[in-house]
Amino acid sequence: MSLDFYTAQSAFSDPGDLADRYTDLPRDPARLARITRDVMIHRLEGDLFAHTHPVDRLHNDAETRYIDDILRIVVDRDPAPLTERRTPADRFVGVCRDFALLFCSLLRHTGVPARIRSGFADYFGTDGSDSFRGFHYDHVVTEYWDEERRAWRLADAQLVGGPWTVDFDPMDVPRDRFLVAGRAWRAIRAGTADPRTFGLHPPEEGPLCGERFVAGNVRLDLAALNKVETLLWDIWGADEGDFDQPLPEAVHALYDRAARVTADDEVSFDAARELFAREDGLRTPASVLCLAPYNGPSRVTLR
Repeated sequence: MSLDFYTAQSAFSDPGDLADRYTDLPRDPARLARITRDVMIHRLEGDLFAHTHPVDRLHNDAETRYIDDILRIVVDRDPAPLTERRTPADRFVGVCRDFALLFCSLLRHTGVPARIRSGFADYFGTDGSDSFRGFHYDHVVTEYWDEERRAWRLADAQLVGGPWTVDFDPMDVPRDRFLVAGRAWRAIRAGTADPRTFGLHPPEEGPLCGERFVAGNVRLDLAALNKVETLLWDIWGADEGDFDQPLPEAVHALYDRAARVTADDEVSFDAARELFAREDGLRTPASVLCLAPYNGPSRVTLR
């Protein structure tokens, strides 16, 4: 049942009336990852491509929640088939979530079970090098089912044919290089990891790191396991509150339960579904608070 669930598109990954753009796609996951890489550029990759993003694209592209709308932007800028590589100037200016979700959508379309995972990567840094200062950067990747191995594999489409150099296969990211959020949370709670080494950037560069940030990623990861693949700055439930204040003990306990469900390599599908359905503090409501980095906060009703 779980494989069937992750083969079907979600409200977020469904190409909708742009499904014709998926005609004649290759079935090889690595080639699908390369297609994803070649139609997208990260907000922070402009310098790596010797390109300056137009301000409106820098501010607005990554506010696009749904794949049909992302595809519409892509083909409006260049109507060529998705299999044709775009110039940086014609790419969708997104973030890691957009790479992961488009790759997930392509995989699902070709019959491969796939889901996105929120967590932390140790292979990014401000200088583009590996393991910069031991910090684990907020990141999203795709997890897909390898029928030959009969196991889930992590893949990072942003690394495939892109400007980043890593010492592993981007189609088989080691689980100690990308920690799913629940695993990071459990390490912090056990006292074996410093919460200040997890977040959007190191603590000396701003406040967006630490225990509350990791908790938010646990919430996002559980939602994604339930095929609710929101924007990374969509807030709801137990995560609403003052970021500068410590989490109440009851919220700690809630995220402890969520981490137990999501942290292991083999996630219990039934447990993830049941917890998400049962807990108001974790389940995504019809309306979320969007804390858009450039455009400011707003209340958004989801499809």
